[in-house]
Amino acid sequence: MAVGLAKDKSSATSAQADLSDPGYLKIRDLIYQISGIYQPEEKLYLLAARCARRMNVVNAKTPAEYLEHLTVRGNREAELRLLLNEITIGETYMFRSPPQLEALRTVVLPQILEAKGKMGFKRLRIWSAGCSTGEEPYTLAMFLVEESDKLLKGFTFDIMATDLNDNSLTAAKAGIYGEYALRNTTEALRRKYFKPVDDKKLQVTDQLKAQINFDRVNLSDNSKMLFLKGMDLIFCCNVLIYFDLASKRRVVQHFYSNLLPNGYLFLGHAESLYQVDDTFRLVHFPGTIGYWKPSAGYKDGGKP
Repeated sequence: MAVGLAKDKSSATSAQADLSDPGYLKIRDLIYQISGIYQPEEKLYLLAARCARRMNVVNAKTPAEYLEHLTVRGNREAELRLLLNEITIGETYMFRSPPQLEALRTVVLPQILEAKGKMGFKRLRIWSAGCSTGEEPYTLAMFLVEESDKLLKGFTFDIMATDLNDNSLTAAKAGIYGEYALRNTTEALRRKYFKPVDDKKLQVTDQLKAQINFDRVNLSDNSKMLFLKGMDLIFCCNVLIYFDLASKRRVVQHFYSNLLPNGYLFLGHAESLYQVDDTFRLVHFPGTIGYWKPSAGYKDGGKP
């Protein structure tokens, strides 16, 4: 999944905006304060283009006037949420990272299941943070269901999938996908976990949907993040690239606190925690990396 300021295909809208207007910077800073998403000035035109859509809807003539809709008008909370829907997008597909799934199968899950089994716990909790339109959590659900009689025999699992964008969550709950999203999904899995909608789209079965709880979560909402404890795995792929360093550090600190000992955090293939966090332990797998939360008594130099 990727979240960030959407690329507007209409250059005309962007060109008409006066990017020197200080109202855009104030809106940019408000979005950063609320969501942690930061847009540098050289890409301010992307924000201006998205603001233009909402400004037309509420009939705001200037960025300063639109800022009032976001801060002091009676509809400010609803309008801010609608703007966030405009500027955050998801672009992903099923089975986007096979090396991550192979790492789960061969190393990560056996390690976690062994530790939990010794304590008598037989339930896994997985969080897809920034789930976009649902491709990642549905991939995880298919993978785990397929392993239910093998690797996960005797265990159950919960998947929590969250995003900031209401529109993306609506699409995720509907679970209707075209060929782009399904291009890495085998015919066997398509037949087992999807049903036809029309000649070009398939819909996730109710059985698979039941494995996932979708919810709106702002990763910069400290009060909400404090209560998302007890996770064994967190996937946050291609989300933190749109955060500045301070915001990244706050979110990753929450992830660390929310993971159980022996839990893992996975990021997108181009992301890392270099200079962001040193509490996790970097673990190399074939074709990918993960971040491990050490268990009690772990000493540097030992194996996770």
